[in-house]
Amino acid sequence: MDKNTKKIDNLDKKFLKKEMFVEALRKNLGNITKACKAININRQTYYNWKDADPQFQEKCDSVPEELLDMAEHALLTEIKSPESKGHTTAYIFYLKTKGKSRGYTEKQELELVKPFDRIELEDI
Repeated sequence: MDKNTKKIDNLDKKFLKKEMFVEALRKNLGNITKACKAININRQTYYNWKDADPQFQEKCDSVPEELLDMAEHALLTEIKSPESKGHTTAYIFYLKTKGKSRGYTEKQELELVKPFDRIELEDI
């Protein structure tokens, strides 16, 4: 085996290992430590790969979004379910997070239209 073939073989192995990591990250619900253990690498290797490979970083960064989609789907399924009577916590959670524009919030958010250093007490 010549040097070029060996180098290509190592790149293929690294690519496969990265793909295995992304799948392990999904299976472990975004837990980096568990995903690293699942494919037998240390955390620093994961961070090195992420810094050096934008495609790998994009794949890893998409996992939390996938999990958020899954959780949102489960919540909406719970809300729509006829058996969910009494699970008002799910309704409240959904309204507080998605219904802010309709006033379902416990905190007030202020939008400043003047530079901060020009606001007088009377303006508030």
